[in-house]
Amino acid sequence: MTKIPQDVADLPYAHALEPGPSPLQRDRDYDLCHFESADERDADVGSSRFTECAFENAQVDTVRLRRAKFTDVWWRGSRLLTTDVAESEWLDVTMLSSALAGIEAFGAQLRRVVFQRCKLDAVNFRGAALYEVVFEDCILRDVDFSGAKLMEVRFPGSALRGSKFAKAKLAKVDLRDATVIEVVDGYQNLRGAVIESSQAVELAVDFAQALGISVKDQ
Repeated sequence: MTKIPQDVADLPYAHALEPGPSPLQRDRDYDLCHFESADERDADVGSSRFTECAFENAQVDTVRLRRAKFTDVWWRGSRLLTTDVAESEWLDVTMLSSALAGIEAFGAQLRRVVFQRCKLDAVNFRGAALYEVVFEDCILRDVDFSGAKLMEVRFPGSALRGSKFAKAKLAKVDLRDATVIEVVDGYQNLRGAVIESSQAVELAVDFAQALGISVKDQ
């Protein structure tokens, strides 16, 4: 497994980074930018392209990033609040110790993305496509994967609370190391996921109810 860079200095392009401009603007190319302690609020940055960039201790609040592209981008200690990243593209992105709340990410495409020690609260992944995505030691609360495609997605050490998987399509999704699996909609759509036998026992009643089976003790 590839070692995840924990510091800006660990990035292969660290030596070429320069301070990123502010405020961010729509439909721009941002290459080799270091956004340290950036504070972006109420901005339209839609359709912009970020390549080999680092966001450190950034605050992104109510920013429109619809159809933006993030390629080889690294985040740490950042907060993304009520931000629109719908239909955006994420490739080889790492997000560490960050918080995402009220995020609109429907229709987004994520490939080889790692979330590590992050908190995701009310993130909307409806209709999104997630390929080779890892949620490691994360807390996912009220995250909506309805209608999304998840392939080779893993949740080691993560807690899923209030998750929705209605009409989602899963393939090679590994839930075995998840600490909590709480689904409020779409248990029947977990086909294609792998869980441990102990998890199956814990979820048996929920699975039965999803299939319309009543579980009643004498």
